[in-house]
Order: sequence, then structure tokens, then C-alpha cells
Amino acid sequence: MSQQNLIYKNKPLVRSGNTIYYGNMSDKYIVCMQIESSKKIENLDVADKVTVQLLSTDPELSKRKRLIKTTKKDGLFSAIDIAEAWLKRYCKADDKQKKE
Repeated sequence: MSQQNLIYKNKPLVRSGNTIYYGNMSDKYIVCMQIESSKKIENLDVADKVTVQLLSTDPELSKRKRLIKTTKKDGLFSAIDIAEAWLKRYCKADDKQKKE
């Protein structure tokens, strides 16, 4: 049985434990979302506090320099919302610089 990747707005979502990566590794930026805490709603664990980090995919940068932006959000929906906005903004700015 093969495992399918989740896609949100044409970008992959990959989960490993409490960490979710959003974006294409072939792009200049990806987002890492770390679920810090969750709460039970009925019988389901739902992300409560999420740390969101915009990271450069440039392998020549140190781990410290790869971190571009960070924030904390209440809930996974808010985290994915800001992640999408950051990727759209930063990838668009990168495309603009390449054209100049």
C-alpha cells in the first residue's frame, strides 16, 4: 500500500511526529510547523499551539541563517494560513529578483 502525500494549495504537507513541513523542497523557502501542544475535542487530538518557521532551503547556509521568520499561532488552521501567506510573499519576491 503506497502512502499519498497531502497537498494544500498545490504544495505538499509532510508530517513527521509533531512536525509538519509545508512547501516544495525545490523552492527557495519552505515552512516548518511544530505542534507545541494539543487538546482533546471529543476523541480527537487537535493542535492547540503551533510554532511556525519560514526556512530557506539553501544547503550552503548554516541552520541559524536558514531561519527567516518565526511566529506562534493558536491552532493549525492559523498556522497553515500564515505559512501559505509567507510562501506566497517570499517566493514571489524571489521570482521578482531573478527576473531583474
